[in-house]
Amino acid sequence: MPLYPRRGHDGLRTQSSRNTGRSAKANRPVPVRVAVLLSRHRRLAAALLLCAAAAITVNQLTPAPLSTVTALAAARDLPAGTAVTESDLASVHVPPGMVAEGFLQDTAAAAGKQLAAPLRKGQLLTDAQLLGPGLLTGTPPGSAAVPLRMADPSSIQLVSPGQLVNVVLTSANGFDQQGPSEVLASAVPVLWTSHKGGQSGQWLGTTETDGLIVVAANAEQSSRLAGASTQGRLFFVLVGPP
Repeated sequence: MPLYPRRGHDGLRTQSSRNTGRSAKANRPVPVRVAVLLSRHRRLAAALLLCAAAAITVNQLTPAPLSTVTALAAARDLPAGTAVTESDLASVHVPPGMVAEGFLQDTAAAAGKQLAAPLRKGQLLTDAQLLGPGLLTGTPPGSAAVPLRMADPSSIQLVSPGQLVNVVLTSANGFDQQGPSEVLASAVPVLWTSHKGGQSGQWLGTTETDGLIVVAANAEQSSRLAGASTQGRLFFVLVGPP
């Protein structure tokens, strides 16, 4: 009987054991193999899970980019009557819902025009805040903006845009001459006053703004108010809503 070397016999048996081990590993179920892999790389798996959790958190906390539009805002506090220059305005980006019809987006549309009301720094500018057709926004069709010079310029400090007034004409001179008073227009809204530093502007076309107010009047009232200051002395009376 031939004798085989022990080493070779052991070698064959070892190789057979290796093949059997590999076959057993290959026959393991997939979940078991994944569990074994994770157990061998616990630290790496934990790091990957932490990175994934951090990425999800950052994505949820980061707000979605908002669409914006350009609008004009006051670059500083501006008093009523200011003749607007480009340096008085700044372009800002705001959500579309904040910009309605009448908001200005181009400095050329406002430069050189006169403010009808004061603006705070950062407040958006509309055409209704400028002397001109925009002042009549929201008034009944056929309304006109009528400038009036009051007999008592200091009384202008008592009225602000938006208030309702009765415009009264009197022929009395305040001394020896007495005359009847006549209400030329009742409950007309004030659009602009000169008491906050009014200056000359493109719309008024005059440097003499002291004592001036601008009111919105219908066609009949406008015909009575036009040139009324040449017929006597004009005063206003503050009234409430009708």
